[in-house]
Amino acid sequence: MVRRLILTGMAALLGMQGGVGRGQDGAPAAQVQVAAPVQPNTAAQKVKKGKVEYTGPNTVVELAPTPILDEEGKQQLDPDGKPMFNAPVRQQRDKKGHPLFDDGGKPVMQTATEMGYDEHGKRIHVKKEKPPKTVSVAISRGTLTVDGMTGKAALNYDISDLKYIYVYAPGIGTAVVSNVTFPGATQQATAFDGHTLTVTVGDHTLQIYSDRPLLGKGKKKEPAFVLVDRDFLLPSKYPVMGFGSTRKVPYAWPGAKANAKLAGPVEPPPLPKNLLPVQLLAACPAGQMRMAGRVALPGEVAEVQPCVPINAGKVATVAGPQR
Repeated sequence: MVRRLILTGMAALLGMQGGVGRGQDGAPAAQVQVAAPVQPNTAAQKVKKGKVEYTGPNTVVELAPTPILDEEGKQQLDPDGKPMFNAPVRQQRDKKGHPLFDDGGKPVMQTATEMGYDEHGKRIHVKKEKPPKTVSVAISRGTLTVDGMTGKAALNYDISDLKYIYVYAPGIGTAVVSNVTFPGATQQATAFDGHTLTVTVGDHTLQIYSDRPLLGKGKKKEPAFVLVDRDFLLPSKYPVMGFGSTRKVPYAWPGAKANAKLAGPVEPPPLPKNLLPVQLLAACPAGQMRMAGRVALPGEVAEVQPCVPINAGKVATVAGPQR
């Protein structure tokens, strides 16, 4: 009896250690797995103990894109005539990738010199971009001729960055000219030739002459790329010249600067008004303004309105007298 109890205890012990025991009917007994003792995870406890859980917002603030303005405060257009906007300004992130706020709780936005960190906590470095190469064009005492006939004279433009030159001629259309290729344009070799720019539109020849070399590169001839817009019409019986940054409507017809008087014993007679370009008006002195007048069409000479003092409540404007 004692021997049987000892054997039964040994069998039970073997079964608890993963061995195969036998029941009273000879069938294998159920196996019992003894789990190893759990060791405390001291590393996890340390990380959890020293970690501060972040409960703030995870979405950065992004401001709406703002329009890109030119020197006159007007919205710039891309070459296709569509409005241009600045890239949206986003909120900075801190070293842990969380949205950054100042002491007052306001979002700290990215600047041109400080971009903050990305969502992984890596600093965003500001990329240094080289300024784009510009090509300047100088037109001094210029003349615009159409098939050899003078259409405009006394042209005076300083184009700091040449994009497109526009030449409109009634019955012919508008020639969009550039010194680099662009979609829809055809190349005309040796169009830029020192003091002249000569392009051909069908059977017609359009030429701009300047007392100074146009591209400032001496006698070197360069090609021009020309696109003809025959659908655009101006309410003008005379040719018009302009320049801008778009290759599609709307075209720009900026006013020309006044030419200095020629030094000599004899002053040439004044040019007819229909040959003069639209003059660029000078700004009025502080505290004065120009009265509203008739808007001159492209190619016409605007009637210069005198500058008058601004008297609050008595100045008649386009909208009527102030009250």
